Amino acid sequence: MITLHALQYSRATRILWLLADLGQPCNRIGYNRTDDFRAPDELSKVHPLGKSPVIDDDGEMIAESTTILRYLAAKFDDDTHTPPRDTADYWRHEALFDYVEASFAEVAVRAIMPAFQGNPVPDDAKAALDTNLGYIARAIGDGPMLFGNTAMLADIQMSYIIALLARLGLLADHPKIAAYWDALQEQPGYIAATRAAGPMAPPA
Repeated sequence: MITLHALQYSRATRILWLLADLGQPCNRIGYNRTDDFRAPDELSKVHPLGKSPVIDDDGEMIAESTTILRYLAAKFDDDTHTPPRDTADYWRHEALFDYVEASFAEVAVRAIMPAFQGNPVPDDAKAALDTNLGYIARAIGDGPMLFGNTAMLADIQMSYIIALLARLGLLADHPKIAAYWDALQEQPGYIAATRAAGPMAPPA
């Protein structure tokens, strides 16, 4: 059985979501955040950088949520969380999947951090966030997910950052993204994951 090292209010919920969709159990080891919202020292014993999520699959330690999601999809021969291969949608999916942490996360953090501290979001950070949320809204198209009615790996990957933005009221000017967040929260895998580990974003 896979062991998941899962930090509270973190990207680890993405992994629980996919495992729930695949009907695969895991041994979840939970770690609470410190009073200043950091990862505890115990996670440094799991990964040199104190990262979460990390999975242990029969001694094979794998970090980075994008890599873990791809690994699990391959391990369990899952083809339900990506569009069919050798299609334009497949490669569009792969680009969006990588975009989340390669591009979107950095932009989002510039707005999330001041908002989390109760400070106004700088104008340049707000403008960059608006541009990216507009890009995602166009990618959703008719929705409700990025590729129709079924949550793909890219949707699971997107969910954590969208959850933080929603928690901080940063989707107020983006009704299509707010509706996307509502749809994400209705997905069975999301429901199972958050019932097991608590919400993606810290409570208000």
